Amino acid sequence: MLKLLKGFWGNEQGSTAIEYGLIASLVSIAAISAFTTVGTKLSATFKFVAGQLNT
Repeated sequence: MLKLLKGFWGNEQGSTAIEYGLIASLVSIAAISAFTTVGTKLSATFKFVAGQLNT
C-alpha cells in the first residue's frame, strides 16, 4: 500500500497536464477580454462614423 502511494506521489504527468490546462484557460480569458474591448471600441467608432455621414 505504501509503495502504491509513493508511486502516485512521484508521478508528475497529471500535474503537467493541469498546468497546461491552466495556462490555456488564462490565455483564453485574456483573449476574450481583449476581443470584447476591441469590439466595444469598434462599435463606438462605427456609430460615430454613421452619425457623421447622416449629418
